[in-house]
Parts: sequence; structure tokens; C-alpha cells
Amino acid sequence: MKKSVLLFTIAAVLLPVLAGGCNKTAAAPERKISFGMATDVGGLGDKSFNDGAWQGLVEAGEQYGAEAIVVESKQQTDYVPNLTGLAEDGNQLVVAVGFLMEEAVKETARHNPDTFFAGVDIGSNPGDPPNFQGIVYNEHEASYLAGVFAGLMTRQYASRVPGKLNNANVIGVVLGMLVPAVERYEVGYIAGAKSVNPDITVLSVVTDTFSDLNKAKESAAAMISQGADIIFAAAGAAGLGAINAADEGGVLAIGCDLDQNDVAPGTIITSALKNVPRSTFLVAESVVNNTFQGGTAVYSIQEDAVGLAGFHQFDSQVPQEVKDKIAQTILDMKAGNIHIPTTRAELESLGIRR
Repeated sequence: MKKSVLLFTIAAVLLPVLAGGCNKTAAAPERKISFGMATDVGGLGDKSFNDGAWQGLVEAGEQYGAEAIVVESKQQTDYVPNLTGLAEDGNQLVVAVGFLMEEAVKETARHNPDTFFAGVDIGSNPGDPPNFQGIVYNEHEASYLAGVFAGLMTRQYASRVPGKLNNANVIGVVLGMLVPAVERYEVGYIAGAKSVNPDITVLSVVTDTFSDLNKAKESAAAMISQGADIIFAAAGAAGLGAINAADEGGVLAIGCDLDQNDVAPGTIITSALKNVPRSTFLVAESVVNNTFQGGTAVYSIQEDAVGLAGFHQFDSQVPQEVKDKIAQTILDMKAGNIHIPTTRAELESLGIRR
């Protein structure tokens, strides 16, 4: 395992036990609780799912007096060694971040049956080891809300954000690798935008990377040159490049996974959220409480685990009608009144053109 690790709180207490007369015997040391995490190639600092997963483990460490350790993967061949090293180091829980780590984390879980494993954006299938929990999200619900918002703002309310929005009726989405979570982000965004603005053009580019900021930036810049005035960045760390292009191009951006407003406060008007920190906190807590369960944990709009971030400094420029529409859409989604596609094939079967 890599030597560069971040250590959080260490809690290991040895209590002496006094037993009659002058005889003193020490109780066996309490088992130290520790959580390990291996990032995807985007690493820490992505302001997205890697940072979110780590935040949840750090918070669990703070609450339960545990140690949290992170190892950053630089390339995909690092996955198995990093995960194996974390297990061999005695971490009770090892978290893998990102769909690309599916094969690696499940293989490592099979070879380390006494360690619990979890995978962010990785589902569990029949035959998977019982010590593995998949953590997945209904990203399409969050991006549908983002699409509704973008579809309304770019057309009806462009004048509310002068200098940022235009009359072209074009928005864009810059994607990382087209793994299931990213595909859900894309089709939900398109479906949401088309539901309120059928004539809108939604430009979409798959960059095939979660780490190349320049490639995402170039893709976003090309969209801006075609009239796109709101760019949704769903590309992990690479999405920071798309946000930078929006900032330099004088248009708006929608962040992804976490509330990314602090990345570019004058550019990011909202973010499509999925509560990665809460999900990794909960799986760590289940290890502490001996309630860990294998299978798949799904986080959705029903638990408010996905959604849309606030508008921060743009709040006064977002019309109440738009805020009301978002609120009503959330209620309709929870009531089961809105069907949101999850794949490109399903989007097309509904007659919605990308």
C-alpha cells in the first residue's frame, strides 16, 4: 500500500483492571476501529464524489473516535493493491470510490472475508460477497431538477441574469466516462429541461475522463461557442475544467455531487446533489454498531438524499415561479407522478431527443 496516507483521530485506549490485593491484570486492548478509503483516479480535491466520500468517513471518525485513512489512486492498476493494502492494514471497513473500481473492490472483498467493503456508485449483484455493500444514488432525480431549472432560466428568465444568459435556448452537459451514474445524470438533465422547454437544445459531450480538466474545459468552451449559457458539469474532477470554461466564458454552470458553489461563486448558480458524505458516514456507523449489511443501499429523492442545492448569491435573481416549480416537481417525484428515464435508450424510447 502507498505510504502517503492521511491519518485522522486515533482512538485506542488500554484500561487497567484491578483484581483483589496487589494483583493487577490489564484487560485486553480494545479493538481499534478504523476506516480506509481508496479514491478513484480523480483523487482528493475533486470537489465531487471522492471528496464527498472522504468527508463522510472523517465525520464518522470524529463521532466514533475512529481512525480514517485514505489512499489516492493515480491509475486504475492501483485499485487492487490499494484496496488490498487497506484491508491488510486492519481497517474494519474499506471504501472504494467510483464505478470503475467495481471489479477491484469485489475481488478484494472475496479475498478478505473478515473485512467489510463498500463501493460508492457501485451496485451489488447476485453472487457478490456478503461483506460488500454497494452504494448507489438516483442521480437522474437530482439532474432532472437541474434540467427543469436550466430549461426555465435559459428561456423565460434570461433577463434576470444579464450578461450570463442569452436568447439562444441552448444548454450543455459535460460528462466524464459514461458509467451508469453519469448516464443517469445526463438523461435526467435532458428529460427535465425538455419537460419545461420542449424546443431547447441540450448539447452533450462524453469526455471519457474523470481527471483531465483541460479536455472538459475544451468541451465546455465548444458548447459556449454554440450558444450554451448554462453548463452542467458531471465529470468528477474533470468537471472543474468545464466550470472554469463557464467562468471564463461569462456563462453559468451547474455543479455536481456536492454543492460546488465555492469553486466559482459568480458562475455556479446551483448544483445537482447526491449525499455521498451521508452514505459513507452511515456505512461506517453500521460497522461501529455491528449492523453492516451486504447488498445495495439506494439513496433517492424520497429520503432527500438527492436534490438541488440553493442558489446562493444568485438567489434574488431566481424568480419565485422557478423556485415554486422546483418545489412542486420534488413533491410530484416523491408521489410517483413523474417518470424519469435512467438510460439513453429509455430516453429515446420516450421520444426525447438528445
